[in-house]
Amino acid sequence: MGNTNRRWFGVLQKRLTLSVRSLSLLAIAVTACGFLMGFFGKNEDDLILKTRQWIGVFGKVYTDVALNYVDPIDPERFMHAGIDGMLKTLDPYTVYLGEKETDEIDLVTTGKYAGVGITIGLRDGHITVISPMEGFSAAKQGIQSGDRILEIDGKVMKSLSTESVREMVRGVPGTTVKMKIEREGESKPLEFVLIREEIPVRNVTYAGFVSEGVAYIRLERFSRTAGDDIRSSIKDLRDKGTIRGVILDLRDNPGGLLDIAVDVASKFLPESTLIVSTRGRRSDSERKYYSIETPVLADVPLAVLVDRGSASASEIVAGAIQDMDRGIIVGTRSFGKGLVQTITRITENSSVKITSGRYYTPSGRSIQEIDYFHRTKDGVFTIKPDSARKQFRTAHHRIVLDGEGIAPDTTVPEEPSNKVLDELARKAMLFKFANHFATQKRTFPENGEVTDDLLREFETFLKEKGFQHEEEADTKLKELRETAGKARYGKSFYEEIDQLEKIIAVERARAFERYDKEIRNALKLEIIERMNGEKAAIQASFKDDRQLQVAATLLRNKVAYNKLLSGDKK
Repeated sequence: MGNTNRRWFGVLQKRLTLSVRSLSLLAIAVTACGFLMGFFGKNEDDLILKTRQWIGVFGKVYTDVALNYVDPIDPERFMHAGIDGMLKTLDPYTVYLGEKETDEIDLVTTGKYAGVGITIGLRDGHITVISPMEGFSAAKQGIQSGDRILEIDGKVMKSLSTESVREMVRGVPGTTVKMKIEREGESKPLEFVLIREEIPVRNVTYAGFVSEGVAYIRLERFSRTAGDDIRSSIKDLRDKGTIRGVILDLRDNPGGLLDIAVDVASKFLPESTLIVSTRGRRSDSERKYYSIETPVLADVPLAVLVDRGSASASEIVAGAIQDMDRGIIVGTRSFGKGLVQTITRITENSSVKITSGRYYTPSGRSIQEIDYFHRTKDGVFTIKPDSARKQFRTAHHRIVLDGEGIAPDTTVPEEPSNKVLDELARKAMLFKFANHFATQKRTFPENGEVTDDLLREFETFLKEKGFQHEEEADTKLKELRETAGKARYGKSFYEEIDQLEKIIAVERARAFERYDKEIRNALKLEIIERMNGEKAAIQASFKDDRQLQVAATLLRNKVAYNKLLSGDKK
């Protein structure tokens, strides 16, 4: 082992020694080594003793391999692999966080970062501006959606990941970043000098009225300022009109900070209401979180939209509102993540996130669906069967079940996806056409509808770009061919398969006819967003959003709304 490796080994040995002395880091070692030692000792002294023993074993294995392996080993990478390997025996939320991941955690906890105000993504292998944020340097100086980033501060973007580009764009507020971009319709690349500014993370991406008296708030994340953002949104809506009902949209919101979930729920629930409780391994570890403020909307009818993308903090809010019968839940069942994580800083640039407990809604139920702590013989995590789910009661004695996420009071299935739209989105064809449309300085019809002429123009555009899609039937047919080949089916079977392929080809050509409504709607929203911004696109989506429309209808119908919340009071 070379001098560099020896230095790293010394550093890591020192970290191991320090970790035993630190109670917080000892907890990490206990968690990671638990699978080796039966997890818990008879008492804390036994636990500490066994932990020391196993750290010694770990250190000896590490030393022997690092010194004697046939090829040189990178000690830091080797240690990280060991940590990752241990944590993978637990649940997927207990993870080691390197510098990049720790920066992302800091972004969530602080609720702001320094950048130029652009959202980027990969389109056709090129780093592309998806949308500039209003009011910040990029938008002010003329960066547009669809711009391809060629260079940043002289560094060519080719082969770089979006994560690497984000790191280059972010920096110290007040500093500059030079950007060279390629734009459709421009013969030469354009150069910009942008100024990094402190940019708050947007929690509320839309707040407005979907119909007379029915307010709509879309909450996309739970960073540090989410509760304040909700309060501000409600205040602004009140200034615009009378609020007779509110729709809180938590769809596709993956969650965030627990205390911020409590803060958001407090805006709707009475003061001193239990919102959530958490319990860890110890019997004395239970903590209860209550609303500690007067709600901004105490009695206004409330509907919360959830789907399979609503998780963690979203489920805390939805669960509290449902258990306290403060409002109705509309949509589809939520994700089912009822585990609490705590983050411990290991070094200046790294942390570890540990599942330290479970959380429980006010009725006492756990909404955790997957049991990460028990596996089948094949190593597959188990899911609690319906027969084993326990019943709990809401404030109005309605029955709710544990172990299944948050089940809606009114189920409204999502629109099924189709291969054509999936492929159009995956290959960014809608995005590209919207940019093409915008560069021609055209205006979109005032009624926001895609005309037959515009749809035909889009089809021509797709042909010029060589767009092709595969039907689900194509995939199934390939699988059938493979199965038939393995089973040595006869010639007549393949003749039938060939006929089916011809029929599928005809249907593939009819894709735009079969999915006319869906394609027109997707194209409309993409063009509106490109021409008028994200908020305009969200507003344009209301008409075809079944879950939102059902929620709005229930809020306007007091009899139906109250009936859903009445429950069995026997």
